Amino acid sequence: MRPETSINPGLEVTVLVSIGRHPVTGRARRADQDARGVELARSLEGAEVQLLHAGEQAETSEAALRGYLGMGFSELSLLEQPQGADVVPALAEALDAAAPHLVITGERAERGEGSGLLPYLLAERLGWPLVSGLAAVEGVENGVATLLQALPRGQRRRLKVRLPAIVTVDGAAPAPRQSAYGPARRGTFEALAGPVCHDEEWAEWQVQPARKRPKRLKIVKAASARDRFKAAAAKAEGGGGQVLTDVTPEQGAEAILKLLREEEVLR
Repeated sequence: MRPETSINPGLEVTVLVSIGRHPVTGRARRADQDARGVELARSLEGAEVQLLHAGEQAETSEAALRGYLGMGFSELSLLEQPQGADVVPALAEALDAAAPHLVITGERAERGEGSGLLPYLLAERLGWPLVSGLAAVEGVENGVATLLQALPRGQRRRLKVRLPAIVTVDGAAPAPRQSAYGPARRGTFEALAGPVCHDEEWAEWQVQPARKRPKRLKIVKAASARDRFKAAAAKAEGGGGQVLTDVTPEQGAEAILKLLREEEVLR
C-alpha cells in the first residue's frame, strides 16, 4: 500500500475532470490523466478534495463522470456549459470564488481540441504559478508546496512552489484506482452557475476523424535481396536527441527551428 503524503490539515484541493475517450472503442470514459490527478489528490492526507467539471450534463457523459465519483467521492461540482463554449472564463471565475490552495488537472483532454493549453490559460488569467508533469506532492508547509516533477528518461526534479498554484499530471503520476460501482451510483452532481462564452474560432473549424500518419521509410542501398529484406525488417532506432538545460528562450527556439528544418518540416 502506497504511503500517504504528510500534508497540513485544511489544504483545499480542486481536481478538474473531463470526459475521456476510449482509444479503441471511442466510448466515453473517465480521462486517464484526470483520473491520475484524482488519485494524486486522494493521497494527500488531511486535504479537502473537490471535483469540478465544466461541460454539459448528458446521458453519454454521466457514466464517465460517475467513474470519478466511484473513486471515493460523494459529490461532483458541475459547471454547466453548452457544447462548443470556451470554458476558461467560467472555470477561472469558479476557482477564483472557491480559492483552493492547489488545482490539479491532466496535461490535455482526450476529446475536443486536446491542445493542453487550458491549464496555462487558467494560470495566466488567475495569476497563479503552474508546474507541469507532476509526479508527486511531497509536502506543504507555510503555504509552500514541495513537488516532484517528472522529467524525460525517468528523471525527477524537486520544486518548491508558493500556493495557490496549478499543477498538471501525465503518465508519471500514480495509476488511478478502480472505480467502485456503489459509490459511483450514489454520488450526486452539484450544479454551479457560470458565464457562458462561445468559442467563435472553434465554431468555424471542421472536425474529422484523425488518420494514422504514414511511417517514414529509410532508403536502403543494398547489393542483394537478402540485405534489403534485413534492412526493411529491422526495427527503427531512436535518434541522438538533445536535452537543453539552462538555456535562454532564444537558444531554445533556435534549436527547435534547426530540428524542424533537419526533419524537413520547415523549408
